[in-house]
Amino acid sequence: MLRTVSMMQPYLFPYLGYFQLIARSDVFVLGDDLQYVKGSWINRNRVLANGQPKLITFPLRKASQFSPINQRWLSDEFEQEAQKLLKTLELGYSRAPHKAEVITLVRQILAHPERNLARFIENSIRRICAYLQIATPIRIGSELGLPARMDKQERVVTIAHKMNAELYINPIGGTALYCPAYFRSNGLVLRFLRMDDLSYPQFNHPFVPSLSIIDVLMFNSRSEAQALLKRFSLVEGIEQSATLQGA
Repeated sequence: MLRTVSMMQPYLFPYLGYFQLIARSDVFVLGDDLQYVKGSWINRNRVLANGQPKLITFPLRKASQFSPINQRWLSDEFEQEAQKLLKTLELGYSRAPHKAEVITLVRQILAHPERNLARFIENSIRRICAYLQIATPIRIGSELGLPARMDKQERVVTIAHKMNAELYINPIGGTALYCPAYFRSNGLVLRFLRMDDLSYPQFNHPFVPSLSIIDVLMFNSRSEAQALLKRFSLVEGIEQSATLQGA
């Protein structure tokens, strides 16, 4: 099997596909040095409340709009926001079968003393990976000695070469960002991870997809969640059609 690398910005309690990407890779790079994007999933996500999706957000201290993620900080009101999140989860998932262990996990994550946004999220991702028994090494983008200014594709190819990778996997939403021919010219295979159209029992409401990993863990045992990690396909670029099934 080809040595595989993937990379993403640090996201707050990201969706299942984020962890599918990590689990499928031989090494995962956390892009902490990428620019913070207001309104992205870096410091917010969605969970269930009264059977409906509810947005959760961790406010940040004011900073330049051009600051990278690793130069952003959680607000001074973080403790209050953390307690609000726990209360939201306690109420919204009061009847979820795995509430106790997931609340414990989230409580441990929120208790982390780090207030730098990138490092706080890094810790949360590592803890969730440990819970799911995902052993993929996680590297930090800012520690790789990359030039300050790089084109998206050039950055990915440079990191892949540093990791001695032969295959780069990106979430399916990025098909328009990367050119398969460019990767081939640099000795790399490019594939996109597409989650299966999956669902799992929530409450007695229509299934709400694309929520935080918190929702997945609330309704699925550890072994069930591990099985969901394999529910995806690897597909080629837009102009190609072959499909590789996720192992």
